Amino acid sequence: MTNDPWRQMSVTTQLTGSEVIAVVGISPNPERPSHYVAKYLQEVGYKIIPVNPMLDNVLGENSYPDLKAIPSRVDMVDVFRRPEHVLQIVKDAVTIEAKYIWLQDGIVNLEAY
Repeated sequence: MTNDPWRQMSVTTQLTGSEVIAVVGISPNPERPSHYVAKYLQEVGYKIIPVNPMLDNVLGENSYPDLKAIPSRVDMVDVFRRPEHVLQIVKDAVTIEAKYIWLQDGIVNLEAY
């Protein structure tokens, strides 16, 4: 075991502890990673909550403009936004008491840690 403060909990561990996943930055385009990852999560039994202020509905679910607008519990926040947007998303995730935040590969914002 390491004492590295940047050590990340595995996605598998996070997914095991989650039932409801908010997908921030989801796209209606099936070719975009945010869409096909959300669709896969939905297909394997997770409840997904789309978060995109430009959408009303995607993958058969109502979309919300931001995390704070979601009226129900969220276990994990899966982020598909550019790094400059991450800090506010993390603050909102803390506000709604999400247990986990999953930044997709390549999304880094040190201030958000």
